[in-house]
Amino acid sequence: MSSKIVIAGGFGAGKTTLVRSVSEIPPVTTEAIMTEASVPHDDTSVTPDKTTTTVAMDFGRITIDDELVMYMFGTPGQARFWFMWDDLVRGAVGAVVVVDCRRLADSFDAVDYFETNKRIPYIVALNKFEGQLDYTSDQVREALEVSPEVPIIDFDARNRLSGGEVLKTLLRYALEHNRTSEPVA
Repeated sequence: MSSKIVIAGGFGAGKTTLVRSVSEIPPVTTEAIMTEASVPHDDTSVTPDKTTTTVAMDFGRITIDDELVMYMFGTPGQARFWFMWDDLVRGAVGAVVVVDCRRLADSFDAVDYFETNKRIPYIVALNKFEGQLDYTSDQVREALEVSPEVPIIDFDARNRLSGGEVLKTLLRYALEHNRTSEPVA
C-alpha cells in the first residue's frame, strides 16, 4: 500500500532538506539558483547562505514496513508558486507544515491553507536552526493560530532520525484523525 504526504511551509523553512534527509531514493528536486529577480520576493536576511529555491516540487520515498510506502511531495514556499498547492495536495493522507521559528510570519499562509482545508490532517514541525528554537510550541501555536488538537513537534530537518519522527507523528495523527472523522454520505 502506498500513501502520499505533503511537506509544506514558508520559503527556506527546511522542506527540501527534510525530504532529502529521509528519502531512501535520491530525491527529485526542482531547485533553481536564485537570481537578482528574486531579491524583491525572497527574504534571505535570516538565511544569507541560501542560493537555491524550489520552483515546482520535491519528491522522495520512504518505506515504512513491508506493507506501507510513503511518497513525499514538497511544495514551494513562495507565494508566487502557491497555485500548484491544490494539485500537490490532491490525494494526500496528511501534511507536515515545516516552520522556521526565526520567521513565523512566513508560515501563516501554509497553516491557514490546512486549517481551512479540514479534509487533510496536518502537523506542525518546528525546524531547529543552529540547534535551537526561538519560541516554545505553545507560543507558536498561539502565534500561528493552530488548532489545539494539531500536534506540534520540534526537529532537525538535516537529521534522518529526527525527520523520521516527524513522519511517524504525522502518520499516527492522520490515522487517528481519519478514525474520528465523520463518514462522507
